[in-house]
Order: sequence, then structure tokens, then C-alpha cells
Amino acid sequence: MARGRSDQNAGILEYALHHLERERDEIEAKIAHIRRQLGGRSASAPAAAAGPSAVSSNGALPARKRVLSESARKKIAAAQKRRWAEHRKAKANAAA
Repeated sequence: MARGRSDQNAGILEYALHHLERERDEIEAKIAHIRRQLGGRSASAPAAAAGPSAVSSNGALPARKRVLSESARKKIAAAQKRRWAEHRKAKANAAA
């Protein structure tokens, strides 16, 4: 009885393996298609995921994070508040 069960399990596992290999091939084909559309520029994602010390595909170091001064942040915030106030005013005028 144990033999019949192991043969059945082996058949199920072989079927699963075949199905997964077919799915893998389809996924690899889709990945290759996307890479062709990108023109071979697929190295940017792994470099970004590796961290700030990683080197990009062209050998240059990645750009550093830009830091704004306190006054620049305040100017940007004030400008955005002004834009939203104008938006709310226009929306209120349109509703009235």
C-alpha cells in the first residue's frame, strides 16, 4: 500500500514540476520582452535596491539625496498653501 501511495505522490510531484517549469518559462519570456522594450536598461532596479553605495550600470555613483535648507522648505510650503487656497476659492466660486 505504501508503494502505491509513493507512486501517486511521485506522479503529482512530476505534474507540479512540469507545470511550474512551464510557468517559469512564460514568466522569463515576459521578462525578456519587457527588457527588449526597455532597450537593455534593466540594471537600474537591482542597483537601486542594493543601497546608496551601489554603482550604477554605467559605472557612475548614484546621485546623492538633495537636501533643502529650512528657508527653502518654508518657501515651498507657503507656495503650496497659496496654490491650495486658490484651488479652494475657485471650487467655492464654481459651486456658488
